[in-house]
Amino acid sequence: MHPASTSHSPAPSSNAPSLISRAGKAYFPLALVARLPFAMMVIGVLTLVVSARGSVELGGVNSAMVGIGVACFGPLIGAAADRYGQRPTLLITAVINSALLGVLAWMAFSPAPVWLLFIVSFLTGATVPQISPMSRTRLVAIVSHDIPPQRRPRTLSNLMAYESAADEVIFVFGPVIVGALATALGAGAPIVGAAILTLLFVTAFALHRTAAPDLSAEERAAVLAPAAELRRPALLITVAGITTVGLCFGTTLTSLTSFMQDRGSAESAGLVYGAMGVGSAIFAIGVALLPPRFSLRARWPVFAACIVAGTLMVQFADNLPLMVAGLAVMGVGIGPLLVTLYSFGAQRSPVGRSATVMTMLGSALMVGQAAGAAVTGTIAAELGTRAALTLPLAAAALALVAGAVNWPLSRPRDRAGTGRNTAPVSVAARSEQA
Repeated sequence: MHPASTSHSPAPSSNAPSLISRAGKAYFPLALVARLPFAMMVIGVLTLVVSARGSVELGGVNSAMVGIGVACFGPLIGAAADRYGQRPTLLITAVINSALLGVLAWMAFSPAPVWLLFIVSFLTGATVPQISPMSRTRLVAIVSHDIPPQRRPRTLSNLMAYESAADEVIFVFGPVIVGALATALGAGAPIVGAAILTLLFVTAFALHRTAAPDLSAEERAAVLAPAAELRRPALLITVAGITTVGLCFGTTLTSLTSFMQDRGSAESAGLVYGAMGVGSAIFAIGVALLPPRFSLRARWPVFAACIVAGTLMVQFADNLPLMVAGLAVMGVGIGPLLVTLYSFGAQRSPVGRSATVMTMLGSALMVGQAAGAAVTGTIAAELGTRAALTLPLAAAALALVAGAVNWPLSRPRDRAGTGRNTAPVSVAARSEQA
């Protein structure tokens, strides 16, 4: 474990370490750009296949195959990082994933059969480097080990708000970048760009000094909590909740693509989707300013209700301004809800399983997005855009239901960043709680 000389000081000191000083100023922009390819993949594959093969339904299914690959192997990548370290895990997945992205960009426009396209899409998802979960794991470890105890709750709250805001910015503006690249350079450009970003920035993230493990693989294995603890109801409902947010992303993206296709501009869907990002990112960051009395379990249904309100507007939008307004209202709820869910994930992580849990959450988000894209693509093809626009509302309603199920599973004193289990990677902290 890290030396704890600063952890026992009676009061915060100007000389006490900060998260930024421990991680380094270059860490945050590096981690932000490194997660961009992950956010570009689903909408990038959708845009690529729709343009190359002329079918929204086929594009949706290929996006779903990416999500299925993430679902099957994402948590295993997180488990490998917990056991063997982030650096080798990320370096291996970065090289393989960037190569597969290049193959996918070429294959979409080739005469290759559809089933082969599905396989490559699945393998692309299976090898996605899990940057967001691993970034959270690194930073939570720094807070747990190096930040004075009296500053940890507020630092953890700010950390989760920042990370969720970063994810929200990337997941919203990733499609904007996809739309811009597809419009300017062609449908294959976003996937090629994602491959280049993966190779350069994920590699740099893997080599950053924060990836250096504190313990050997044998020492990490000795303190890992049993895998059975990953099946606790409180953790599973958190995973289910973030899946519903992914469903909101996927159903909204694909129904919006159909909406724009009806207007002769399907490749611009990512640009319009960016309307959801401004409020979402601002309100995600603003979560750190909410009073502690507004508990995590109360925030979940409140923010889900905001998303429901936005999806009602989206469902009945018959012109572009109304669609943009509905997306903006959705963003008010989505950013803070992501902060809430990742905070629950940090609190509920078993000892030594932080990367696994955070990867489960990241994978669930992608799975929901991909599943929503697949179902909505089929509905749009068979029943039309108006039917497809009902699906974001259904996804938002599921998020609200999950929040209700979570209520009895949460302690009333659970607060944003101040719950007892805010240091999932710190064995010492867990021992003190026992």
